[in-house]
Amino acid sequence: MVTLYKPESIFSPRHAPSWLLFTFAAGAVNATALLACQTYVTHVTGTVTQIGMEVVHLMPLLDFALVLGCFIIGAMLSGLLINGRAHAGKSPRFGVPLWIAFALVLFAAVGGRLGLLGTFGSAVTQPVDFILLSLLSFAMGLQNAAVATSTGLLVRTTHLTGPATDLGLHLVELFFARDEALALAKRHAALRAGKIAAFATGAAVAVPLAYRFEFLAFLLPASTMLLATTLSFSPARAAEQARLVRPVPTAAGQEPA
Repeated sequence: MVTLYKPESIFSPRHAPSWLLFTFAAGAVNATALLACQTYVTHVTGTVTQIGMEVVHLMPLLDFALVLGCFIIGAMLSGLLINGRAHAGKSPRFGVPLWIAFALVLFAAVGGRLGLLGTFGSAVTQPVDFILLSLLSFAMGLQNAAVATSTGLLVRTTHLTGPATDLGLHLVELFFARDEALALAKRHAALRAGKIAAFATGAAVAVPLAYRFEFLAFLLPASTMLLATTLSFSPARAAEQARLVRPVPTAAGQEPA
């Protein structure tokens, strides 16, 4: 798997804020989607639960399966743009999935405002409601996969089960680790705790905006995604970082440092 950031860059003051911004955006998307369609969208667990609950109802089952499929397809597209291009001997496009995700969330705001995505606040009953959920799910699949790939699967941004588990494990390490291992455990724990706080803050800020502005509340996560992508995935920064993480040639039989 191709990665863009080494651990020291992931935890650096330059890039760590980007992971929190992406997570903030996911929390805002999730909360606004819940208010718009009465359904969560950024984490697969909720979608799969809905599939199980609707197992005896064919059409709702197929609709939620579509939402799940859109998340997976978004992750696949991200993989094609990054790892797929690398396997083909081409430069990975680390930032492109994130720009697409930003555009989709922006469309949710503008398209919803123009009446293209149903009625804000209605239960999921019409095909147009699943268009919104599918677009958002696809966008979150793109975002999560792009960030995860770029950080060597260290950072996920759209769900909290894994980060909360990691937080618990690294908190235990604080009692036993020493020296560099202790410092690393602190960085890991701080990042996971920060992501949990960022996700909750994104949801908290999005709720009053959604009640007031309805679909336009998606402008909040869209703008946050734009900022995070610009900070860490602009073409110039991605090219610079790719040069920094390029493997250093070593003598035969030696492992890279």
